Amino acid sequence: MRIYTRAGDDGTTGLYFGGRVRKDDPAIELNGAVDEAQAVIGLARSAMSRGGELDTLLVAIERDLWVLMAEVATSSDNRRKLVAGKSLVTEDMVTRLEHEIDALADRTDLPKDFVVPGEDAAAATLDVARTVVRRAERLTVSIPVAGSFVATYLNRLSDLLWAAARFKEGDVHRSAKSVEVDR
Repeated sequence: MRIYTRAGDDGTTGLYFGGRVRKDDPAIELNGAVDEAQAVIGLARSAMSRGGELDTLLVAIERDLWVLMAEVATSSDNRRKLVAGKSLVTEDMVTRLEHEIDALADRTDLPKDFVVPGEDAAAATLDVARTVVRRAERLTVSIPVAGSFVATYLNRLSDLLWAAARFKEGDVHRSAKSVEVDR
């Protein structure tokens, strides 16, 4: 099996459930930003322990982003074919992010001022992912779809990534304090 199809050599790309659009179509630009965010989230995960709390949360988010990209890559004519939670972002997915944000915030001393990223490599990478998600969110404005939770999901995801970065930084401080106590 070959990776390349040559179908996109004409400057178009295929949509989910069929159809083609130009590669600079706003929906494709949005999916490009989401794809980038997903890759940066993966980079953040690579600096964490496998199977840990944040790693597990981020894997679930990466899977959610596949759902989001499927919805975005579907023409309006084919939206009826989307399946909630499989290829269509749901309100429950947004609510789940809100619960995760609250859970992290409850266990973290959140800063009251602006944050200077760089306390920890994984946390700084989560901050980069957050900025990419914010760009993706801004791109949703040019392709509004009535009843879609894509923009809302991205808005909450950027908040969750900020909270996760602060939680990870707190992890670093908690580890440093435990080393001091152990001495």
